[in-house]
Amino acid sequence: MMTLLLAIVLSPLLAAIVAGFFGHKIGRAGAHSVTIGGVALSCGLSAYVLYSLLTGRMAPVNETVYQWLALDSVGLSMEVGFLVDNLTALMMVVVTFVSLMVHVYTIGYMHDDPGYQRFFSYISLFTFAMLMLVMANNFLQLFFGWEAVGVVSYLLIGFWYKRPTAIFANMKAFLINRVGDFGFLLGIAAILMFTGSLDYLQVFEQAEAMSTAQISVLGSASWSLLTVACIGLFIGAMGKSAQVPLHVWLPDSMEGPTPISALIHAATMVTAGVFMVARMSPLFELSETALSFVLAIGATTALFTGFLGLVQTDIKRVVAYSTLSQLGYMTVALGASAYAAGIFHLMTHAFFKALLFLAAGSVIIGLHHEQDMRKMGGLKKYMPVTYWTCLAGSLALIGFPGTAGFFSKDALIEAVHFSSIPGSGYAYVCVLAGVLVTALYSFRMFFLVFHGKERIDEDARHHLHESPWVVTLPLVLLAIPSLLIGWPAIGPLLFGDFFAGAIQVLPQHDVLAEMRADFHGPLAFLLHGLPSPVLVLAFGGVAAAWYLYLHNPQAPRAIRERFEWLYGVLNNKYYFDAFNERVLARGARLLGQGLWRGGDVTVIDGVVVNGSARAIGRLAAALRIAQTGYLYHYAFLMVAGLCGLVGWLIW
Repeated sequence: MMTLLLAIVLSPLLAAIVAGFFGHKIGRAGAHSVTIGGVALSCGLSAYVLYSLLTGRMAPVNETVYQWLALDSVGLSMEVGFLVDNLTALMMVVVTFVSLMVHVYTIGYMHDDPGYQRFFSYISLFTFAMLMLVMANNFLQLFFGWEAVGVVSYLLIGFWYKRPTAIFANMKAFLINRVGDFGFLLGIAAILMFTGSLDYLQVFEQAEAMSTAQISVLGSASWSLLTVACIGLFIGAMGKSAQVPLHVWLPDSMEGPTPISALIHAATMVTAGVFMVARMSPLFELSETALSFVLAIGATTALFTGFLGLVQTDIKRVVAYSTLSQLGYMTVALGASAYAAGIFHLMTHAFFKALLFLAAGSVIIGLHHEQDMRKMGGLKKYMPVTYWTCLAGSLALIGFPGTAGFFSKDALIEAVHFSSIPGSGYAYVCVLAGVLVTALYSFRMFFLVFHGKERIDEDARHHLHESPWVVTLPLVLLAIPSLLIGWPAIGPLLFGDFFAGAIQVLPQHDVLAEMRADFHGPLAFLLHGLPSPVLVLAFGGVAAAWYLYLHNPQAPRAIRERFEWLYGVLNNKYYFDAFNERVLARGARLLGQGLWRGGDVTVIDGVVVNGSARAIGRLAAALRIAQTGYLYHYAFLMVAGLCGLVGWLIW
């Protein structure tokens, strides 16, 4: 079994090495063949592992691959190992399947790019890093995968390194993630300090003791050690999963090629934080303060980043803000202790959001890399496959009855409604209002791109046609689970024992157990959800989008002029970027300049280095006066010195 797990992890790594170092020898076809083959093998084996776990042919695995370092003096062992249970296996299948679709899609999207082989190497390497993260059985390996996906995302966002905007975006993503990772590292350090171990299961065994331990953080104030550790871990998740206020990097990361948006910002990297919190459920469950913090941050992200999607004109940025909002939904589920609902929505979201990003990329290809929705319209007749698959993704995103998004989002919102965690009332209002906002910006994009008056450039219209099969095939394959995966999955994932042993929930927090009594199959769940306010709000958002952007297209301009101040707030993204650049970044620069001028130039160079040199120079100048060159002067001084020495000895 260990050989099988190693093959899953190492096949994308080996493919990345071959494509990266030998891409010039094997050519474009060789690069995409070896990387697609490596990821396909990993995907097939991951599916086999999940099947084996579900059928009982394989028991959950928790084994060490090798010991990297041992500190016998403190009893600490640093290892590389795998923890593969149903939670891990589900993530492995989602990551590798979406990655495989992106690899195939990339053949068409990056066809003319000079960095073709390098791109395939990067995305295969990213798959390896993500698998190392989700399969880890200890915090050391988790941190390695955590940082590795950050490094590779830096390379991918700035793939077009000749664009200043791309370089700015990848640096922004890297720096903001370092802020989150600092909190993540502090959380791990707090756990290590108390437990003396980095192994998940050994830490979980001491969770009860950690919940009663206290730690001093600021002054003499006493804090719960477990709460501090959990909040530190979640700050790391806020960076990776782009939660307010560490969300500002994700929209700018759209400067990277579209396949990266689908791979990193839909199904893998940004969901790493959600997966990590679910994996750490034995710790978070014992800190209601940490759960409330998670709940509040997720709810704020779900609603307020959704508003930003209403004013975007770049098709990829609309989908990016949608990703932010949906990540907020997943985080809300975690804070409500409905971890299974968060993972379920993570899975369904991976399919339909990757589909929407790739559909946006298909439109961009057809319009010769035009991304402004104001220069689109009426594309339905030119790109029918892209149209219908994008419609499928949009319906799943808004939670249309019967789609995968309906089952995951409706269950998530109901779980929050049942929750008694402090802040759950605020969270419920946010996620409910977010349904209307999601439907409005989703179908705003859909109607502006595929319906209404054509606003296409004449040169682009002349060459406009449906994308090649390497682009449309992944769209179709992603549309199928986006529409259907909810039917077979909702029962075992939410109300069955799929996550038994992988996720732990205290009885007083188990909102899904309360919902389980009323669950009588997916069809009954669907019928139960039809009269709910969720569906009314979703259809209301679609109707509003139809009225504003098809029936009365002059209305948005009038609304914007009427509420110019509100439009300014949204268009400036609540001024988070302005605050970061003018306060934090400028403050850091001023501090650096002050330390440079006051510390480096004045103290170090001026006093220590140059000052000591000047002092020695003055001493040398004084001593130089005594060097007359006359022998009798030196003899006189020697006699005087000898007399003084003898006098001192006699005295």
